[in-house]
Amino acid sequence: MSDWTAPIRKDMLAEMPDALRKCVEAGEPVWDTESLQRDFTVESFAAPFVIVVRKDDGVKGSLLFNHAPRLYFGWEEA
Repeated sequence: MSDWTAPIRKDMLAEMPDALRKCVEAGEPVWDTESLQRDFTVESFAAPFVIVVRKDDGVKGSLLFNHAPRLYFGWEEA
């Protein structure tokens, strides 16, 4: 079975450093691996996305992640 999202997600990976920078500059929350594990339960990865459930209220959503440095950002509630 072909993953039609793979080329789109691959193109997005190249944009992650700029997206992360913009998020930091805007003062939006950013998580490292330790804080991600503290605040969320990870359900799945499909780079550059991670599907998570926020532990404090059970809300499901997604984050983007940058590979190096490994940082998670761009919370979107599902």
